[in-house]
Amino acid sequence: MEIAVNDTNFDDVVIKSDKPVLVDFWAEWCGPCRMIAPMVEEISVEFSGKAIVAKCDVDSSPGFASKFGIRNIPTILFFKDGKIADKQVGAVPKANLVAKLNALL
Repeated sequence: MEIAVNDTNFDDVVIKSDKPVLVDFWAEWCGPCRMIAPMVEEISVEFSGKAIVAKCDVDSSPGFASKFGIRNIPTILFFKDGKIADKQVGAVPKANLVAKLNALL
């Protein structure tokens, strides 16, 4: 299950996690974001218990999008031990995201 993160809970969910975290930075109006949304949801189910999958709406939570220099969406950041370990900008096949997340396990 995906977790909605925002400027209030981002640190607790992402930075303090003891598991790898995939954060999908997206917006409602973004077509490519809507294209990858089902893949991100599938990944959240497949990696349940092994990794955290979170979504951050850049319109309602601009603080962390700005902090991490998110200029294009969708952007997916992969965190390990509270630090950015990998990044993917734009819509890509699910296998690309799975490979990046598997590398952090």
